[in-house]
Amino acid sequence: MEIALRAVQDDDLPLFFRQMSDPVAVRMAAFGTPDPGDREAFNARWKRLRSSSEVLRTVLVDGRVAGSAAVYGEPGEREVTYWIDRGYWGQGVATAALRALLAETPERPLYARAAADNAASLRVLATCGFRETARAHGYAHGRGQEIEEVVLVLED
Repeated sequence: MEIALRAVQDDDLPLFFRQMSDPVAVRMAAFGTPDPGDREAFNARWKRLRSSSEVLRTVLVDGRVAGSAAVYGEPGEREVTYWIDRGYWGQGVATAALRALLAETPERPLYARAAADNAASLRVLATCGFRETARAHGYAHGRGQEIEEVVLVLED
């Protein structure tokens, strides 16, 4: 399996929308948009992101779009995020994609957040060198309630 990153293209967006509105994935990620099925809000968000200086990448598995990965935020507070299609979960795609993203993003520190019960994402982040620095509670749209989240940092 070959995992690679490339710049986001227009044709990726319908696939991202499908991935990011998958109810199982939305629940697992927990923290996301208030209405993952709102195509207009999705399009507006990606238009804004693509016109910014954020690092946005499409994750490819054997040439097929498998998700997205990004670095965003203010200098000194930048965070990583990734979203992998559920069909690729458990295959090392998120770990390989995050490693590739970190290799092309030399700035440190970088931060990440994950739902405290999202063991798979926490494992990906730990494997890539992130360490837990705090726990907080926040409203998770994907769960419709406040939940615990883990805040992590990569200082490298």
